[in-house]
Amino acid sequence: MAKEIASGVWPVMITPFTEDNRIDYDGVLKIIEWYDKMGVDGIFAMCQSSEMFELTPQERLDLIRFVVQNTPKHIGIIASGHCAEKVEDQIREAQAAIDAGVGSYVFISNQFAKEDEDEDVAKQNIEYLLDHIDAESFGIYECPYPYKRLVSPELLKWCAETGKFTFLKDTCCDVEQLRAKVEAVKGTPMKIFNANGATLLESLKMGCHGYSGVMANFHPDLYVWLCRNFDKEPERAEIMMNYLGAASTFECQVYPCNSKYHMKLEGVNITTKSRRQDDALLTPNRLLEVEQFHAHTEYFRKTFFGK
Repeated sequence: MAKEIASGVWPVMITPFTEDNRIDYDGVLKIIEWYDKMGVDGIFAMCQSSEMFELTPQERLDLIRFVVQNTPKHIGIIASGHCAEKVEDQIREAQAAIDAGVGSYVFISNQFAKEDEDEDVAKQNIEYLLDHIDAESFGIYECPYPYKRLVSPELLKWCAETGKFTFLKDTCCDVEQLRAKVEAVKGTPMKIFNANGATLLESLKMGCHGYSGVMANFHPDLYVWLCRNFDKEPERAEIMMNYLGAASTFECQVYPCNSKYHMKLEGVNITTKSRRQDDALLTPNRLLEVEQFHAHTEYFRKTFFGK
């Protein structure tokens, strides 16, 4: 049976870059320290927010190794990163990440089958991957690029009942679909982590295990509070959810550059450089929006937590 991973908040880690477009490893350390300060339970160390499709295979592996080696032991680490087209290359990339020490290797759901292929093909490919990769724990990430393949409750149940899957980053953004998936994996090691801020509270109530989404790169401490206290303080949880749901629309504004600027305002000294987005799109008015968003988050923290 796969080793259980912690419930709670798992930020989708961003990759900081230097002004000349190299990975800024000093910045990576600062982000890890900030995540730790914010109280997160784990780090999704290689994913779309990490700009994994814009990194070379060696860069992806080096970055995973660095995060594993420099993250405090009380914080879990999972990673994806199999961006190759050939299944043999995907297996090689996955095994290298596993050998680097991640707690669970996370498959990208759209790599299980082509867009016009059904879940029978996906299931066959999952079986092949499991037979050819040596690991104790796997996850699934419903990554929206290059296309979004949502995992049906039926396929998710089959995956969960292998005993090898512990994690799903769900991106359906639909409460009823989430409910069906929660029911499908009951009694298995599989935990479902919602990537959508607006539906988070309802999904926690129905049995999802936490949050793994973009907005944990802005104010993860607020998500940590909600995941740990939603059932103990339901009235305050509603207040928190109303703020987080409204705030989650901010991810549509030049992400991940805006999150990098927001981290700077939090005291994390990194650039806004990105290989996926041109940070010149952070025009003066958009920078002002980020500053105002940060100021409002600080006000909410003070009002809600009294500090």
